Amino acid sequence: MLFSSLEFLYLFLPAALLGYVLCPRRWKNGLLLAVSLVFYGLGGLSYLPLMLLTIAANYTFGLWLAAVRRKGGSPRIPLVAAVGSNLALLAFFKYYDLFASAVGLSTLSLPLPIGISFYTFQAMSYVIDVYREDAHAQKNFVTFGTYVTLFPQLIAGPIVRYGEVEQELKERRITREQVTAGISAFCVGLSKKVLLANPAGELAESILEGLGGNTALRAWLWLILYAFQIYYDFSGYSDMAVGLGRLFGFEFPQNFRYPYVSKSITEFWRRWHITLSTWFREYVYIPLGGNRRGRWRTYRNLLITWALTGLWHGAAWNFLGWGLYFFLLLAMEKAFLGKILSRLPPFLCHLYALLGILIGWWIFSADGGGSEHLRLLGALFGVGITGGSDGWIRYELLRNAPMLLLMAVGATPLPVTLWLRLTRRRPNVEGASRLLLCLGSLILCTAYLVDSGYNPFLYFRF
Repeated sequence: MLFSSLEFLYLFLPAALLGYVLCPRRWKNGLLLAVSLVFYGLGGLSYLPLMLLTIAANYTFGLWLAAVRRKGGSPRIPLVAAVGSNLALLAFFKYYDLFASAVGLSTLSLPLPIGISFYTFQAMSYVIDVYREDAHAQKNFVTFGTYVTLFPQLIAGPIVRYGEVEQELKERRITREQVTAGISAFCVGLSKKVLLANPAGELAESILEGLGGNTALRAWLWLILYAFQIYYDFSGYSDMAVGLGRLFGFEFPQNFRYPYVSKSITEFWRRWHITLSTWFREYVYIPLGGNRRGRWRTYRNLLITWALTGLWHGAAWNFLGWGLYFFLLLAMEKAFLGKILSRLPPFLCHLYALLGILIGWWIFSADGGGSEHLRLLGALFGVGITGGSDGWIRYELLRNAPMLLLMAVGATPLPVTLWLRLTRRRPNVEGASRLLLCLGSLILCTAYLVDSGYNPFLYFRF
């Protein structure tokens, strides 16, 4: 397992930052590579060789592509070799057991290497960008290794394409504004994860295992809490990664833009896990032809893209079903539903989008859920409700109402809008207020982590 959150906050991260500040400029990439490999190795030494193999292989593929192009040969051969080998490694570790169980072969039950989906996609994007001449082949092995292994976003994203940090890998300067923005983003992300995602997940689990019958209130409260948990868990981690990136001189792309305020599923996927959506659009959907070759090929390309998006999240049938579910909604919006939504009041569009998103999270969460998840789905719509009491659920709902309200408001732009208005009117207190908020959030998060043993990271398994 990875070391604890408190060990990361108060031992690993300060040591890494101090070493980086003291390190001469020409050695900074080497230090970051070493620190990142230590970070990954602490999560499981057995898969550190796989990480090193990924670095070495894709570094070689990039040089091979450049050499073939200089000699006037076809760069498709090294491209196919690179993409094929990356996908083969990912498929073996992530999907072999799913395939073996489907065809009756014996499974291996190998533990999934942490973050393999993220760093494999980053490595592939580098090779593809070199092939497209959107990036130059990196000749420095340490620099390329630093790109693949950057520990702030190594195990749960955001997915950073090589071209987005190519210049920063060569030379980067850290300004006071970057440091301030980085600390703020990190503290916001940490608060999302520890103070919102963890309580939401803990309460959701207690409702799933708690007293009472299979009622609509129980089902809807559980599903809403799960939706909050997965949003604050993943967006919190992404914010922390963006913040840490700034502290080391990198500007990582934003991964979330208030997805739960969307008024359609199309808009939702422009706001949720933006770097993954962008990756599939740039490297799967558009190369397949996108929407340029007629309506039916467009739907075929969407189907392939969303089937792969679902499987990217995990080797289980519910993830494939989740991807196909969103394909159906997106295809309907493209075909006719989008025109209908454009005529409806925004409030109704928002309700439609939220319902579609929540049902998607029910599919997403159903891995191994079996009959219990089917009962929950029925209860959402008044089917299969048992005669148990809702008293315990109502008590939990009232007791946690302030937290639920905070989660709902926090998933909108309102807090940021209010903060900007406040600091614009009183710019002299902006710095002090930011510092106090960061210190306060760090103290509260530390207290929670010391007191509670509940601290899962949902996206580590992807």
